[in-house]
Amino acid sequence: MKDKKLTYKDAGVDVQAGDDFVDRISPIVKKTFGPEVLTGIGGFGGLFALDTSKYREPVLVSGTDGVGTKLRLAFLTGRHQSVGIDLVAMCVNDILVSGARPLFFLDYFATGKLDIEQSTDVVKGIVEGCRQAGCALIGGETAEMPDFYQKGEYDLAGFAVGVVERSALIDGSRIVPGDSIIGIASSGLHSNGYSLARKVFLDVHKTDLNKTIPPLKRPLAEVLLEPTRIYVRSVLSLIGEKSVKGMAHITGGGIPGNLPRVFPERCSARVRKESWDVPAIFSILSDYGGVPEDEMFRTFNMGIGMALVVSPGDTGDVLKHLRQSGETAWIIGEVCKGNQEVILQ
Repeated sequence: MKDKKLTYKDAGVDVQAGDDFVDRISPIVKKTFGPEVLTGIGGFGGLFALDTSKYREPVLVSGTDGVGTKLRLAFLTGRHQSVGIDLVAMCVNDILVSGARPLFFLDYFATGKLDIEQSTDVVKGIVEGCRQAGCALIGGETAEMPDFYQKGEYDLAGFAVGVVERSALIDGSRIVPGDSIIGIASSGLHSNGYSLARKVFLDVHKTDLNKTIPPLKRPLAEVLLEPTRIYVRSVLSLIGEKSVKGMAHITGGGIPGNLPRVFPERCSARVRKESWDVPAIFSILSDYGGVPEDEMFRTFNMGIGMALVVSPGDTGDVLKHLRQSGETAWIIGEVCKGNQEVILQ
C-alpha cells in the first residue's frame, strides 16, 4: 500500500477542473469591471481604487449573507442562475439601508465535486445581480470539499462593500412619530422562509413543482425561484434629497422583525395589512400549511421587500419617484409613539 502514489484528485479534488472553471468564468465576470477595478481574475486579492474626490468623508459599509434553504429548490429543478442573483440581492439590499452605493462584491462557492456547467450558471446569476446593483464582482473562492456535500449540491455566501458620505448616512435617528412608512413590493418570497415553504409543499403535500396552482399563472417552481428584487438603482437616487429618514430590508423575521431595527427609542409603527397587494403565493402557503397569519408575518416578507420611512410632506414625491423607477409602492403605515415594535392592524 505504501508504494501507491496518491494524488489530490484521488482524494476527490480536481485542481484542473478548478482552473478550467476560472477560465470559463473570467470573461463573464469581467463584464462587471469598471475603471476602479485594478486586478484581473485569479489573483490573491481584488483591488478597487475608490475615487475619494467624490467624497469628503467616505464611510465604507459592508454586508454578508447567503441564500439558505432556497438552494434546495435549485438542486431539485436544476435551475441555478436565479440563486446567484439572490446572493447579491441579499447583501446589497442590506447595505443600501444605510444609504450606501455598492462598490464591489465577493462570493464563496463550496461543493463536493465541481460541476463546471452548474457552477458557471451560478456565477452568471451573480454577475447579473452585480449588474443590477451597479457593482463589480472582484473576487471569490471556489472550494471543492469531497464528502461534505451530497452530489449536485453546493453552498453560497456573498460579501458586499459599499460607500456613503458620512453626512448622508441613513440611521433612522431623524424618525419621529407621524412619519409615513412606504412599502416597496417584493418579487415573491425573496430568500427567506424557505424551510417552512419546503416543509409545506414538499414534505407535507408532496407538491409537483411543475404544477401551476391557481391563481398562480406560472409553475410553482418558477414562482418559488423568482429572484430577490434588487432595489439599489430605484432607491439610491432618493438618498441625496434627504427625504428618506430610515429604511428596512424585509428579510427573515418579516415586517415585525425588521422595521423596528431602524427606529429610535420611543418610536413604533402601525402597519395596515390591507394597504398593499399580497402576492398569491403567500395565501397559498398559508392555506396549504395551515400557517397562522401572525406566523406568516413573522416568517415571510408578505409582499414588501423594502420599507422606507419619510416625512408626510415627502410621501407623494417619494411614491412618484419609486413608481417612475419601475417599483410598485404603497403607504403601508405610519410611525407612532411606542417601544420599537410593529402593530399590525
